Amino acid sequence: MPSLLALLTALSLPACAQGPSRDPLPAAVTAALRRAQVPASDFAAVVAPLDGAEARLRHQSGMQVNPASVMKLVTTYAAIDLLGPDYTWRTRFYTDGVIDGGALRGNLYIRGGGDPKFVLERIQDVFYTLHDMGAQAILGDLVLDNSAFDVPVVDPGAFDGEALRPYNAGPDALLVNFKSVILKFVPDPANGVAQVLSEPPMAGLQIDATVPLTTGSCGDWRSTLRARFDDPARISFEGRYPTRCGEGQWPVAYQDPSSYAARALEGLWRTTGGLLTGRVRAGMVPPGATLLFDAPSLPLGEVITDVNQWSNNVMAQQVFLTLGELTPQATALPGTAPLPLPPTNFDRARRVVLAWWQRTFGPRVPAPVLDNGSGLSRDERITPEALALLLRHAAHHARADAFVNSLGIAGVNGTARRYADPRSAAYGNAWIKTGSLRDVTGVAGYVNAANGTRYVVVAFVNHPNASAARPALEALLEWTARLED
Repeated sequence: MPSLLALLTALSLPACAQGPSRDPLPAAVTAALRRAQVPASDFAAVVAPLDGAEARLRHQSGMQVNPASVMKLVTTYAAIDLLGPDYTWRTRFYTDGVIDGGALRGNLYIRGGGDPKFVLERIQDVFYTLHDMGAQAILGDLVLDNSAFDVPVVDPGAFDGEALRPYNAGPDALLVNFKSVILKFVPDPANGVAQVLSEPPMAGLQIDATVPLTTGSCGDWRSTLRARFDDPARISFEGRYPTRCGEGQWPVAYQDPSSYAARALEGLWRTTGGLLTGRVRAGMVPPGATLLFDAPSLPLGEVITDVNQWSNNVMAQQVFLTLGELTPQATALPGTAPLPLPPTNFDRARRVVLAWWQRTFGPRVPAPVLDNGSGLSRDERITPEALALLLRHAAHHARADAFVNSLGIAGVNGTARRYADPRSAAYGNAWIKTGSLRDVTGVAGYVNAANGTRYVVVAFVNHPNASAARPALEALLEWTARLED
């Protein structure tokens, strides 16, 4: 494994600190930028061999850029290094009562541990396990404890005005199904309606069972539905559903995210055959409560595949906040609730990741500017040069496979599928993370070239026409994949 000093020397970071470096850009990249009306001064890139040799291209490589979702590479690599790919989160189920005669005589407490993918199928499996333990009925309350994270309550539409987009869901120590409802529309032409199905079952939420059909074009069918989400107790439709769309599916962030977990968990408990005599409420696990069941998450290595291939923002933030928990664990008597730790928050996570960055890369490498670790931010910043160094370092890590395999393959899967077609030399030969925001588009990862060398490629556009400049990023991947000397 190359030493950190060798990697630093090869990337010539002190040189970039003296001013922006500008190698001539490939003609195809320049042409794509020109078509997008983006000046080369708003394009920043590095192409460097993985083996530590001199970079093949540097352009504005020392410039601080907004990386959008490419920032997830920092979060996920820090997690692989600090936690390991086998790390799991724990959702724990406690009681202050006893199980007797098919009933839990007391309250059931669910304490979230930050599981990024606590989704319907896994929740149902846990509930069936509790039934098998003899707890078919809860003769008490269902108490939800999300105190492990201290995160501010924010308007989900504050970032970009798209409150119903699942990517704007906020993190939560007890994150249930990404706080989203999936609406399914099944045309029934004989009756002139589309049947509306939904999941998960949400206690106290009414959803119109049908919506009239229309013979119009499919087009923007979601707007045609004229859905109403203003009432937390109801989702209704004042428009029509186009028959030409066939079966459609619409994932939406639930309009009252603070009550999502309570509604979804109660609904799922009842649909698995469970009875509940009390209510669902927020609360903390009391000291001395008895542990009934411990539900582990998927391992970190699988979680970061969703984060990087599909650019899942809330999962990235769950991972980021978990890094803030890296403090000595409090102890408790076996089988009882652990003594509570101070809840993690974004500030603690930033401090942990920045300390890790300094230990890993030293003071010569500009540290990233971190916000929530997902890239869903107007404030996060990193230089292409620093990100290239991270990618080189990650590729030589003992757990490199878990990190590299979490990236999308150009033209094949995840968000990377849009970055190469079958005619491209980069198709199937680039492992990348993509990112986009208003005024930002970016890509970073690894490319296997025709000369047998694997290259680190990092490129960003920060400009109002960034979305139109994605072909410039594709052209850079293509140019790298065709390198022969």
